[in-house]
Amino acid sequence: MTFWKPALAAVIAGFSLTAPAFGQGVDGLVQLDVLDGGKTASGTYQGALRLTLKDGWKTYWRAPGDAGIPPQFDWSRSGNVGDVKIIWPAPSVFDQNGLQSIGYEDHLVLPVEITPKNPAKPVRLRGEMDLGVCKDVCVPGRLDFDHTLDSEAGRNPVIAAALAQRPFSAQEAGVIETECHLSPTQDGIQIEAHITMPSAGGPEIAVIEPGNPTLWASQSPTERRGGTLIARSEIINAAGAPFALDRSEIRVTVLGANHAVDILGCSAG
Repeated sequence: MTFWKPALAAVIAGFSLTAPAFGQGVDGLVQLDVLDGGKTASGTYQGALRLTLKDGWKTYWRAPGDAGIPPQFDWSRSGNVGDVKIIWPAPSVFDQNGLQSIGYEDHLVLPVEITPKNPAKPVRLRGEMDLGVCKDVCVPGRLDFDHTLDSEAGRNPVIAAALAQRPFSAQEAGVIETECHLSPTQDGIQIEAHITMPSAGGPEIAVIEPGNPTLWASQSPTERRGGTLIARSEIINAAGAPFALDRSEIRVTVLGANHAVDILGCSAG
């Protein structure tokens, strides 16, 4: 399988051409706000990053497809933050100049659950989000945020709506079994995932993430064989170095017309 090369080359070339605009390019195209959702029963803080994009512009999911820029977050300047858990709403799939991209159009509310280091002290969420936004062209940029979370804030319906849009877990979706068959290719490793599960509705798109940020996964063609969805992807290391895959870290997200399903880990079969 070598079909990944043109798509990967296009993404790298596009990013390289626009990278000097980093930190300035998204001005006027997207606005970031931090939303408060108060404290949870377990003592964590519920918040969200809200991105409001200019009409017709898109931004990307954590696995952006063949023609996207993956978002990255730096929380290091935050105060009293021990851990940040991101809950991604189910994304949409777009055709971008013949390449598949995955993300959100016009707006995104990205829930975050923050565990404080010291529950008795205030939590300050301060950092940066590196992202790409696209319409006719793609522009990378950086957004800063700085917000002290309100521990007395009540339930936020905007955050609640975004949480309700998360993919189903494997258990919720009725996934019975997920097997990953691995085989070497000229450039890396092919994954063939066999997922025994009810249909998610309509044409099902599977996104395979290898669990290692240094690796890249190709678009995953899918087919149905009765109650089993089969998805294939080639995993490569852009640096050309050898690598191994841990099946317990492989993540498969199935995007269907009715719902999405998030599946973490697979067996050897």
